[in-house]
Amino acid sequence: MPEGGQGTEKIEVYDVIPPEPINTFLYRCDSKFYLEPLKELLKERDVYGVLVIDNEEAAIAVLKGRKIVELKTYTSGVPGKHSAGGQSARRFERLREQALEEYYKRVGEHANEIFLSYPELKAVIIAGPGPTKEIFAEGGYLHYTLRDKVKVVDTSYSGEEGVREAIERAAEELRELRLVEERRIVDNVMRLAISGSGVVYGERQVREALAKGELRTLVVVEELDRYEVTLECSKCGHVEKLTLSSDEMVSTLPKRLGEPCPKCGNVALVNRGEEPLVDVLIREAEAVGTKVELISSDHEAGEMFLRMFGGIAGVLKSAQQ
Repeated sequence: MPEGGQGTEKIEVYDVIPPEPINTFLYRCDSKFYLEPLKELLKERDVYGVLVIDNEEAAIAVLKGRKIVELKTYTSGVPGKHSAGGQSARRFERLREQALEEYYKRVGEHANEIFLSYPELKAVIIAGPGPTKEIFAEGGYLHYTLRDKVKVVDTSYSGEEGVREAIERAAEELRELRLVEERRIVDNVMRLAISGSGVVYGERQVREALAKGELRTLVVVEELDRYEVTLECSKCGHVEKLTLSSDEMVSTLPKRLGEPCPKCGNVALVNRGEEPLVDVLIREAEAVGTKVELISSDHEAGEMFLRMFGGIAGVLKSAQQ
């Protein structure tokens, strides 16, 4: 950091502790720091609950992004079926059914306690190797706010191993769940745009509405190929910001750096850094309490949103729901 001209630079070192452990090792030689793994940790993560159950054991887990952040297992203590016949067998079966009912209730209480502590929970996967999962899913053991989020899948295992199998088997269904939600968001923006009110789009219009606190929701394509570049004049301190695509970073930026400063006229503009526009918009939205919806351009609705709105739109607080 130059303090008063050439030769007065000061080096400052900061320790940054990531919010989650980084389990990858990478050796890379480059002219800039490789920050992608850290940026990935800061992205919004979808949260799902997983409950795997049979008559012997149950496992409850919370999946955040690709990582299991919570996992607990429970045993039923319920004996197996009685092989003998007669009166004692019927009495044994009644006791066994009572024990199973208590077991389901106990698992439901633990699941409610865990899942309700994650208000952002998108769905609950109930899985298992036999009919127990359907009995549990349909028995009303989960809190009423969770029941509409339930997805039932078959697994060959129960317990901790069953959790991993359930996540793998439900992957496509969970992806489809988010896809449906993104389509609904894009459809709403389209509807408001057609009606002629309730939505703004384009970088300048959206950022102006954000600054005034007029937006209820910011909708942006997460793969948006736009960067905010900060230029500063080393002579007079004039600062300006440009929004460029990755191609323009190569073609337009060097030309601008070779042009005179609009304030003092000296050819002294310096690139002070660039940041993905998505990150800038998210930060501006969070500063004013605006909800952010990230849309993937990998599906038809997201591609259409990128093409028609430039990948950036905002739903106004005045828009009708």
